[in-house]
Amino acid sequence: MIRPRKSERSYIAFVQDSTRWELYSPRVDDIVIATQSKCGTTWMQRIVSLLVFQSPAACPIMEISPWIDALFMMPREVMVQVIEAQAHRRFFKSHLPFDGLPIYDEVRYIHVARDPRDACMSLFNHWSAMTPGAFDAIDANVRAELGPVPRRPRELAEFWRRWFTRGVLPGTHDGYPDLSFVELESSYWRERRRENLLLVHYNDLKADLDGEMRRIAAFLEIETPAALWPSLVEAASFEAMKRDGAVLLGAANAIFEGGSDRFLFKGSNGRWKDALSADDLALADQLASRFTPGLRRWVERGRLVGGDPVSSPD
Repeated sequence: MIRPRKSERSYIAFVQDSTRWELYSPRVDDIVIATQSKCGTTWMQRIVSLLVFQSPAACPIMEISPWIDALFMMPREVMVQVIEAQAHRRFFKSHLPFDGLPIYDEVRYIHVARDPRDACMSLFNHWSAMTPGAFDAIDANVRAELGPVPRRPRELAEFWRRWFTRGVLPGTHDGYPDLSFVELESSYWRERRRENLLLVHYNDLKADLDGEMRRIAAFLEIETPAALWPSLVEAASFEAMKRDGAVLLGAANAIFEGGSDRFLFKGSNGRWKDALSADDLALADQLASRFTPGLRRWVERGRLVGGDPVSSPD
């Protein structure tokens, strides 16, 4: 019998509901890809799909890798039917902190981190691109006490200030309209030495995609023929994902104006440097000051520049 560590906390926000995981029945080789929004979730889902299926062919990621904690994607009962029917090695998406997930020793967890400034810039584009129908779908499922989800932001500075200073849940102080970035990253950092948890950073994927994919494959105990490997790495590049975006997003294309071209927007870092005032950028420093030194170094720099998280004393 697979015995879990039950989730330690419930998280219910505009789009996430951690209680949906209560219906999940694990399989020994399941994979959970858990990140803050816009930190490389879809990129990691694509990488894992390439390793699981051992093929560079494009496939509808959102359909084969369900987002279990999403309130608006599908009813709980349908979600269970979908994941139980899957015959391939399953890999799921989550935007929950680690303490909001049930933890099974037999399941592998992959967390992708990103500099909060880059995450906020990408999230601004994400919310700005959502269609009226997407907002209506969220509103139809959101908890009454939260009210309707905030509509498309018009100004980056306004979105930035709110994201860095306001929380959705009581006692949180950042991330709005998403869960707290600080709490989420801290939850994975505390567990960074678990054998079944792998921490990956967006910067490192950009700097050495081949090397990071090899780390991920080793963690998942997946062997790939040498002749096939280069085609898998190429298919995981941002350029290839942009090219194959319509297929990769599948039905999710309808959620965004411009479809996959808008969802897979820039894939770059540092766009915030010349886009905001000094006072706005200072808000990011204030947020980062709530991290331990090791966690801040990891979140802002990644493993290749900042050092291996597992070796960090704090």
